[in-house]
Amino acid sequence: MACMKLGSKSDAFQKQGQAWFCTTGLPSDIVVEVGEMSFHLHKFPLLSRSGVMERLIAEASEEEDEKCVISLPEVPGGAKTFELVAKFCYGVKLELTASNVVYLRCAAERLGMTEEYGEGNLISLTENFLNQVVLHNWKDSLRALQTCDDILPYADELHITKRCIESLASKASTDPNLFGWPIVERGPMQSPGGSLLWNGISTGARPKNSSSDWWYEDASTLSLSLFKRLISVMESRGIRQEIIAGSLAFYAKKYLPGLNRRQGASESSSRLMPVALGTPPSEEAQKALLEDIDSLLPMQKGLVPTKLLFGLLRTAMILKASPSCLANLEKRIGMQLDQATLEDLLMPNFSYSMETLYNVDCVQRILDHFLAMDQITGGGSPCSVDDGQLIGSPSLTPITMVAKLIDGYLAEVAPDVNLKLPKFQALAAAVPDYARPLDDGLYRAIDIYLKSHPWLVESDREQLCRLMDCQKLSLEACTHAAQNERLPLRIIVQVLFFEQLQLRTSIAGCFLVSDNLDGGSRQLRSGFAGSTEGGWTTAVRENQVLKVGMDNMRMRVSELEKECSSMRQEIEKLGRTKGSSTWGNVSKKFGFRMKSQMCSAQEGSVSNQNKASSKIEKAKDRHEKHRKNLSPDE
Repeated sequence: MACMKLGSKSDAFQKQGQAWFCTTGLPSDIVVEVGEMSFHLHKFPLLSRSGVMERLIAEASEEEDEKCVISLPEVPGGAKTFELVAKFCYGVKLELTASNVVYLRCAAERLGMTEEYGEGNLISLTENFLNQVVLHNWKDSLRALQTCDDILPYADELHITKRCIESLASKASTDPNLFGWPIVERGPMQSPGGSLLWNGISTGARPKNSSSDWWYEDASTLSLSLFKRLISVMESRGIRQEIIAGSLAFYAKKYLPGLNRRQGASESSSRLMPVALGTPPSEEAQKALLEDIDSLLPMQKGLVPTKLLFGLLRTAMILKASPSCLANLEKRIGMQLDQATLEDLLMPNFSYSMETLYNVDCVQRILDHFLAMDQITGGGSPCSVDDGQLIGSPSLTPITMVAKLIDGYLAEVAPDVNLKLPKFQALAAAVPDYARPLDDGLYRAIDIYLKSHPWLVESDREQLCRLMDCQKLSLEACTHAAQNERLPLRIIVQVLFFEQLQLRTSIAGCFLVSDNLDGGSRQLRSGFAGSTEGGWTTAVRENQVLKVGMDNMRMRVSELEKECSSMRQEIEKLGRTKGSSTWGNVSKKFGFRMKSQMCSAQEGSVSNQNKASSKIEKAKDRHEKHRKNLSPDE
């Protein structure tokens, strides 16, 4: 046949509009229609390589048409792939690549191009290339898998998709510094001896400083369905959960523009499908992606940054994701709420009702998850409180950090006039008492709320102020509260009482420290009689410094007592102007009389020295702080 003289000359094929012609000198006797493209070819080269073409040509010849016309509507890869198949039938040498081998392998299977129709036919040719070349290389396996997306049913039927995923999962699960995966096409290559080679080629060469996340960027080019299958296979291979979570986070940040609010539009917008040519994903596609990411993320603390989880939650609210997705994200955040920041918690309210500016209900649920998890893990009380003094580790425990975070959040949302008192109270009361060493942050939030809601009645104000413990206010907070006109009178009296009681207790402790220091001096004189003169002089000097500091502190305490007495007189005058003995009524409600209680507290503190002796060490610390504050010249 003259047409077989074509050999390897591919220039004999010419395209004219929507048709391909084989210019061999002989007129074509068959037209193959593939999609919108027509191929004017010859029967013999096609039927000699393809069993399907042989059958279709025989069926068409029985109709005795002048020109045989065959339609192939379901050729994998379409007209572009059939063009390569036709050239192969004519003896043109094919250039197989990772980008076309999957199309050709599926098309060869569809056309029945087995060894029965010639040795080295297209099925065996493409199968060998897949197994011996593509699946041994990371980049080629990735590219071949990407092409499977267009013809997924055919690729799945021939197990090409599975083989490519298995190849990628195997290489991603392997230590890149052990076997040299991946074969990086960019960047400096390093030989086993450590020297850089001029051409970047060396047996055993491997990437420089490879890490376990080297494959994140490449894997993110896959479509969502293929990416999910890849992650599932990796999990079955036992790859570490933090690596899986990292790849999912990388994929989410690439295809969910809402997670990249601080980036430019060119950086935040990306394609959801590799063939979308930069088209931003639709809201439905983003919603499906987010729900799938949530289902794939391991439910384990610390695998995903807290800030990213808050970003996913905000995006889920905007996209109106499923309730189960929202609940899972809230639970994930609750497990690691101690790692959050105040900025993270300030999530706008995206509901149509717009009752409040910020989503307080969501924060309440997140806090409940954290407290439940803390209870399960046996968090318990991080420390004990004795007479208002915190005993335990100076480092902040998770529950203490969360308490501080919630107090800051309450202060931020308090100015919202639409924030109802029950919501504010519920969130503040959810934090256990032991989680707050001091109630200064809670007092600040309450004060802001009272200032922003001046219409609250007296009973509501008192109910709100009961959330804080006046005994756990610092001296600065007590001073502010005693002069705060927004607080109920009952609370002001409590603040004054506990402040003065604390001062009386401190004085008693200072006297005990003084007696102990005098006894210590006598012991020093007897115990160090034979010691060096320098050590004795140092001890005596420190003793004198401590006594001077105590004298200064006594003067300061006396001044504070005068200020408290003056405040009490002002409160009594305020009660008399209202026509009732307000001070007397308040004293009866508390079950004490201020003056007698102060005196009894002083007498009890001074007389009961056996009980106070256990607190000498704490008194020393308090004395040292007063000495530094009141004796700057020392």
